[in-house]
Parts: sequence; structure tokens; C-alpha cells
Amino acid sequence: MLAATVSSAAALTTMGLAAQPAAAQGATPAADASAVQAGQSCTAADLGKRHPFIKSTEVAPTITHFKGWYVTEGTTGSHSVSTNTQTSISVSVGLNGNIQGSFGTEALGMVGASLGLNVQVNYSSTSSVSDTVNWNFFQPGYYGVYKGTKKVTGTYGSLNCNRIQQGDGSWALKWAEGPDSGSYTTYTALEEGAVRCEDKVPANSIMAKAQGLLDCGSPAATAKHPAGPVPSAKADQAKHDADNAATAAKAAQSMKATQAARPAPRAALNCQPGAYKIDVPGKPLNWSAPALANDGVRLRESNWTSAHLDNWRLCNVTERNGVIEASLWNWGNGGCAIIPANIANQEQAYLTTATCGEDDLQRFYIYRDVPSSSKIGLQNKFTGSMLGHDRYADGELIRQYSSGRQDGAGTYTLTGV
Repeated sequence: MLAATVSSAAALTTMGLAAQPAAAQGATPAADASAVQAGQSCTAADLGKRHPFIKSTEVAPTITHFKGWYVTEGTTGSHSVSTNTQTSISVSVGLNGNIQGSFGTEALGMVGASLGLNVQVNYSSTSSVSDTVNWNFFQPGYYGVYKGTKKVTGTYGSLNCNRIQQGDGSWALKWAEGPDSGSYTTYTALEEGAVRCEDKVPANSIMAKAQGLLDCGSPAATAKHPAGPVPSAKADQAKHDADNAATAAKAAQSMKATQAARPAPRAALNCQPGAYKIDVPGKPLNWSAPALANDGVRLRESNWTSAHLDNWRLCNVTERNGVIEASLWNWGNGGCAIIPANIANQEQAYLTTATCGEDDLQRFYIYRDVPSSSKIGLQNKFTGSMLGHDRYADGELIRQYSSGRQDGAGTYTLTGV
């Protein structure tokens, strides 16, 4: 049947994008991630690392470009149809819309592997795709010319290395679900095609989604009509709804960013009495807060000029499932450690200090080694990234890394002073 031929051809026409599918780039992260599961043993070098696990997935066919098109007797054959953007989808993981770090790539690779789909694992957006569809029409009729994809959304969690008390009272380091979680969005390769009202298409398919945007039964679909574009009220309404949803999402994100940039000041911090140095294990360099406002926390060696810039207190401390959450107050400059709000979504954003306030960018999860060891790993609550340094050197900035430093340079020692 001709209708079936048209539908099958539409299903098989896919478009390559700049970002490669997970089969190419995501297979390795997914395979690596399968070796890390909750309950498995880890080492002190893993305290500053994290791995994703997928909590939920949802797959929904989505039309990204659409145009109603009428083909009359004598105008069958090849047409070049300029479609309208229907909705735009961008790849994102948590705060990171650029997928700069390995955590996002690993998470999306796991999504693709679990669903058996080739999903985008690097940043890409359907809004940058050309809207022209070249199609060969074999039969007159009212068509929906489209480009579409499977939008894949869901939530992820984080596996972190932390001490766990076992049934016999002893302690061990194991990968355990951490408090960090978030959401992701990605999509499969774009398909393009044309579908008529009378075509029989698979339910919940991209073609069925496109067919739903046709005004089947309307005068535009049934009356004689000149060859070429036909307005679709259903498609217009769907685009309007998608635009409103996108605007609302951007407004919510903008408000969240504004609130993060201007934290509410704290009346007082409830700090533990002890002060600590955050050392590189077995080496003389430790975290030193900036003396200047436009600088960051750096590795320094303590000396008589330090002026307590290398002394930290844990404040407003809470603990859940063995994971400490705290603000890090610096004795030397009186500020709290923070990832700057304007770069918080960036891989390798640096750590600095600012006026203490009610702000998740100033809150850190602390993962601990077994008792008698003072080794720790630190994670920013708002971004989910682990803290570490790129190389061991005097003056090296402390930065955030989405998966942590894989060479163990995110494991520190909390040394009382």
C-alpha cells in the first residue's frame, strides 16, 4: 500500500547532527559506569569522585519542525518544503547545558544503554537544524511534512564513596547513594518525512505525533486546495503551548540564578569550636582562602604570613545517612567558601569566599574515610560537582569537577589545628 510505503520511508530517513549518538560516544561511559554500583568497595582515593546512576526515564515523540502541505494532481513528485520550528530541544544534565564534564557524558551514555537508543551525549539543540525537508510525494493529498525526534527525559542520582558501618560494627568504604540528584534531557537522531491523515501509522510514534498536528476533517484537508502550504490550527496551538512552556522554564531558571547570585545574609553561623586545615594528604600544601576579593582558594603552604587564611571551621553542620553537610567559614577573611554564581554551571569553576549567606552554593557535602583516618572528599550542594585541583603546585586554584579528579586529587585531609 502506498500509505504504508510513505510511512516506512519517513521512519527510515534520519538526519546526522554535529553531536554523535551514544552508540559512538556513549558506549564507553556506559560500560565504565556498569563497574560502579552501590555497595561495592571503594578506596580513599575515590572520596573526591562521583558516578551517576539513572533513577527514571521517559521517552516521548516530539515534532521539532512542521508544515501542512497540499499536493494536487499534477504536482506529485519531489518538493522542497520549508517547515516552521515547532519546538526546540537542548541536551542538558543538571545545571550544565554544555555537557562540559565527564559526569554528564557518563549519565547520558547510561541512559542510551538502558533504553537501547542512540541518544545525544554532547550538547546540541534542534533549533540549530535546517528546517527544509526534501520529499518525494507519490500521491495527491493533505500532508504533514515534519522533522521529529524522541525526547528522552528523566532523573539521575549520584554514587559517592563514603564510610559505611557494617553489621559487625566495623567500617568500610563503599559506593553509596549520595544526596545529590538532578534531571536530564536529551534526544535521538532526527527523523524527517511526510504523513497524511489517512495513513496508518504506529501509535506513539513520531509519525503519529506529526499526524496529530494535521487538521484532519477540516476544510483545509478535504476541500480542493492549491498545491503548497496549508495552515494548521492544531500545529499553531501546539507551538504556542511549547513556546509558553519554554518561556516559563527560562524565567524559573533566571529567578533561580538571581537568587543564587544574591544570597540572603545570615544573622549568625553556628560553628563547631575546632578549626581545621584542608590538606593534600602527606604533603605540605593546603587550602588557603584569598586575601583579595577577586581571587580564589588556592593551595598554599602554611607559614607566619598565612594570617589564619588556611584555617577553616565547619558551620551549621547537619548529617544525613553518614554524609556531613556544612558551610566552610574561613578564620582569616571571615568569608564562607563558595562557587561564584555567574560561573557555577561551568566545569572547573574555581572556589572562592564571599560574605556568608543562606545559599546552597556555600554548602558542601563531606564524605569521610573510615574512623581513625581524616581523609575526606568535598562536593558542592548546588552544582553537585566535586572539589579538587588540576595539579599539585603552590598557588594552584581549587576547582569543581563534575565527576571529580580521577587521579585522586580530590581527596583531602581534615587536620585539626
